[in-house]
Amino acid sequence: MKFFAIILVLALSSGSALAQQGRKAEGKQRQMREEDRQRMRDDMREVYRDRRGRSAGPERQRQMTPEERDKLRRDIEEASRQMPRK
Repeated sequence: MKFFAIILVLALSSGSALAQQGRKAEGKQRQMREEDRQRMRDDMREVYRDRRGRSAGPERQRQMTPEERDKLRRDIEEASRQMPRK
């Protein structure tokens, strides 16, 4: 009986060892070529450059004048008064 148990354990352990070897070979195929890596680096640099340029660009909000702030404050207070209370 012990003999069959040992055979069963060896069969199960060798199956998992063979499965791990298959993953290693699969991983080697997935490695990127040098030009692919360089293209990805260039793309990411461009994205970060674009993001930095947009945050400091002309689309940035300008500072409100004191008159504009007062008008906005009055408008908000008026809208708040007109809202129905629960």
